[in-house]
This record gives sequence, C-alpha cells and structure tokens, in this order.
Amino acid sequence: MNSIPLTNIPVTADVAALSPRYSAEERQLTIERIKQLFKEQDAVLVAHYYTDSDLQMIAEETGGFVSDSLDMARFGNEHPSTTLVVAGVRFMGETAKILNPEKRVLMPDLAATCSLDIGCPAPAFKEFCDSHPDRTVVVYANTSTEVKALSDWVVTSAIALEVVKHLKEKGEKVLWAPDRHLGRYIQMQTGADMVSWQGDCVVHDEFRGQLLQSLLKKHPDAAVLAHPESPEKVIALADVVGSTSQLIKAARELPHRKFIVATDRGIFYKMKQAAPDKTFIESPTAGVDATCTSCAHCPWMAMNGLHNLKRVLETGENEIFVDEALRVKALRATQRMMDFARNRTIKVLGHSNA
Repeated sequence: MNSIPLTNIPVTADVAALSPRYSAEERQLTIERIKQLFKEQDAVLVAHYYTDSDLQMIAEETGGFVSDSLDMARFGNEHPSTTLVVAGVRFMGETAKILNPEKRVLMPDLAATCSLDIGCPAPAFKEFCDSHPDRTVVVYANTSTEVKALSDWVVTSAIALEVVKHLKEKGEKVLWAPDRHLGRYIQMQTGADMVSWQGDCVVHDEFRGQLLQSLLKKHPDAAVLAHPESPEKVIALADVVGSTSQLIKAARELPHRKFIVATDRGIFYKMKQAAPDKTFIESPTAGVDATCTSCAHCPWMAMNGLHNLKRVLETGENEIFVDEALRVKALRATQRMMDFARNRTIKVLGHSNA
C-alpha cells in the first residue's frame, strides 16, 4: 500500500521567515514573560528535540522536559501540572491528550503536523488493515488518534525494534505503518513477517547515501549517527542507528570527536550539551539549503516559536480535544506502548561499524 501523495508541504525557510525577528532585548523580555506565564497557569512545557533551541531552553529552565516522543508522553503522563504545553507536532499533542484526558493540552500551532501522519489517513489505513486481518497492527506514534484507534500497538523509534522482536517471538505476523524506511530496517533486523504502509518523513527521506559517502571522504574520522527513518543507503553507512535519545547518548559515549548526523538538526542543541567538546555536522540532503523541502529540519517543527508559545499561554487557544470514544480506543494501543517501555530494557536500535 502506498502512502497518500503529499501536497503543499511548507518549506522550512519560508516558515522561519514568518516568525518575528526579535532584538536581543525583545527576545529576553519574551522569554521572561513566558516563564512567568508557566508559573501563573500551573503549566509545564514538553518540547521535542527538533524544536527551536529557545523552546528547549525554556523547558529545561521551567521544570519542563525535552526529549523524544516516547519520553515526552511519559513525562506528561507523570507530571502533576494541570496544563501541558506540547512544543512539537500535532500527533504529540494528541498523544498527550489520549494519556491525560483530565489535563488541558495546548500547542503553539495546531497546524504543525507530520508527513507520516497526513500520509496515512484513517479511512485508507482501515482498508489496508482489513485486507490483512491475520496481522497484528503496529503503528508508529507519528499517526493520528484515528489511526492509533485502529491499532494493536503504538511504538516510537526507541522501542519499535524491541516490540516487533517480542511479537515475532510470539509467532505473530505484523502490519506496520507508516514509515517505510523504519519498517524495512526493523524487518531486516528481526526477520519478522511484516507488510508495510509506504510512508516517509519529508526530512529523513531527503538524506542521500551518495552525498554522505562524499562527505565521509572529507571527514574520515567522523562517526555517522542515523535515525532509522533514513533511507537504506544512509543506514548502511551509519555507525549507530537509533532514536533521537539514543543518538544523543551515542554522541556522548562514543570515542569519536566528530559526528555526521542524519536526523533533524534541531537535535544539535542537546547533542552539544551532551558532548560540548565534539563537532556535529549535518548529513547532506537532496536539496540546497533554504530552497529544499527539509534541509534537515522539519518545516512543521519550525512552526513552534517564542511568539506563538507566548500567545497560547496568554490566550489559551490551540487546545487539543479528542473525542472520548475515539480516545478510549486509541488508549489501548498507546498504553500498551507505555507499559512495554516501562518493563523492558530499551537498547540502541542498531550498530553498523561502531
């Protein structure tokens, strides 16, 4: 099954150009105001690694959290605040609401979506599932509430490999959605019987193995860190393949002083925190900076900024709502992910040459 063709994908540079340009003084005053609003509203900020470094910094300094989608969900579920502000893309806010129906969940921009999500609409996905009724349905967290409600398992890249291994050991056949690159990688690593929806991430799908090979010739001492949503030729050149949290851990622990990173460049903020004395280089994409679709940065993640974070706290707009009957259906597979992650030792997805 092919994913639904995507249209009108925003260009990262165009999205960034729409954000207000603050002077140093304006930026500082805005940050101070945001911090004050979090205190006043019993709110906490949960930000993804791919968001703007200012948002990640604010999360850290206000008792919030910066991580991958799995740990974002876990933190939001466990934190006592009555309001969760999720800086990321739409499915992350929906996941927070699925797990925390009693909490108010806000997002800086509700239009911030994900190519994997919009490329796997629920009606078409239901037809795909119905055509394979004997398979256990495993979906990536980068999907809508409606798709999660059709699933048996929700996974993130941090636990996808372990979950599919677990299902294979039980003798189950898997229907995987939506990222084809991650699905192929998991199938190669586990040997599981899988059929896959053919979606992809507009950022990771842009990375190119041939260009990466050329860059490695210039930096032969560099290790390659790759997210498993990347194409097969990129994965083949990687020293470590893993989720965002796992790649940050590898950057800190590996002996290399230089890394080429095949994931969204928003991760560099935390990588530099983890290994301040090391050098990080963007893996090459198919496009040219400021004109390509991705340029190693998600255009929808770029919609999260200081201006709309401040506005959503002041106005209470952009609240996430999920139909209760649908939420209960989606909760089953999502809670299964949370329980599995809590009870299993999560390992780095894979190593090639490290």
